[in-house]
Amino acid sequence: MPRIAIIGGGPAGLMAAEVIAAASENCPFGTVDRLEVQVFDAMPSVGRKFLMAGKGGMNITHAEPLPAFIARYGERSGEVAAWLARFGPASLRDWIHGLGIETFVGTSDRVFPTDMKAAPLLRAWLHRLRELGVQFHVRHRWLGWTAERTLRFATPAGEIECIADAVVLALGGGSWAKLGSDGAWVPLLLERGVAVAPLKPANCGFDVAWSRHFSERFAGHPVKPVVASVAGLSRQGEFNITAGGIEGGLVYALSAPLRDALERDGKAALTLDLAPGRTLERLSADLARPRGRDSLANHLRRRAGLDGVKAGLLRELCPPEALTDTASLAAAIKALPLPVQAARPIDEAISSAGGIRLAALDARLMLAELPGTFAAGEMLDWEAPTGGYLLTACFASGRVAGEGVLDWLAGWDQQGISG
Repeated sequence: MPRIAIIGGGPAGLMAAEVIAAASENCPFGTVDRLEVQVFDAMPSVGRKFLMAGKGGMNITHAEPLPAFIARYGERSGEVAAWLARFGPASLRDWIHGLGIETFVGTSDRVFPTDMKAAPLLRAWLHRLRELGVQFHVRHRWLGWTAERTLRFATPAGEIECIADAVVLALGGGSWAKLGSDGAWVPLLLERGVAVAPLKPANCGFDVAWSRHFSERFAGHPVKPVVASVAGLSRQGEFNITAGGIEGGLVYALSAPLRDALERDGKAALTLDLAPGRTLERLSADLARPRGRDSLANHLRRRAGLDGVKAGLLRELCPPEALTDTASLAAAIKALPLPVQAARPIDEAISSAGGIRLAALDARLMLAELPGTFAAGEMLDWEAPTGGYLLTACFASGRVAGEGVLDWLAGWDQQGISG
């Protein structure tokens, strides 16, 4: 009976396990009676980061048109599109419904389970997997291979070894180490000649050199509505001021080009439009109206609709002379540079970029250097913004890897090497 080891119990690993176990029921392998599917995870239970992702409302996928959906994956959109062709957002919603969990389309076309929670979905999924015969081994931390390609695991009872006929690696990226995604697998694969791009923070906040006054006054305040731009990309939304920087949805959406500019140039800035509802011409005309005895704060509030943190940003980031010149002030309101110093550490990021280079994998997501070993999920070299895009591609890549295992085993059996 061939044994399939799935290392990592997140969405990608569990999806690969389901695909393989479900196909095993139909015995497509000639002399092979059944496949033994075992899931190994370092944590006390599987799906920990999945549950954390659903803590504020489980945004499982997105209902925008597929071409726009695919474009969210940037430089990796071509490769990810191939995964989504096998299991895209519509297929994911059908699959969730098959677990008895209904979904709805919320604001900005985000898709959620009706109860907004991840836990019921995970419980239903694990019940299905156990019915399919999938076995789970928690508190099993993968340590790599022996010289004979046997898998090694650290367990509470000591180190053990496991022989597997095929392996799916779905160990996550490098963010949220306390939930199991710690990137400890990187040196293990590098030792085996697998090409791995360095892990980097994605969907992350950034450090800003605020003055003490601004930090104490505005830390925790949201900035909204605002349009932010970097490297030719613009998004409207909101973000939050922190004691030492910025974070929040709008920052996360532009974190990749900000991070890359910092790496490339040693500096980067978000350009903020603090008055997205007004043209520069209208704003200039409004600000040019006589100020009389009004303070600058009152003038900005009455003529530009800016107060609180937005007015604070102008004072923080503009030279004093720009605040007293109407044309310069209007230009600053419409295009205020906000310099950032560094991305926040990877363990604070929602996700990570980098990982196994896609050129190191075939179309089935099998590693060229390690035949019979597949990889899926966030440990591959791709990234996406929040909004269901990360989860959808993790599910889809797990599906592709699971089908890849089945395809590889079918050829393996036909060569007369059945177990």
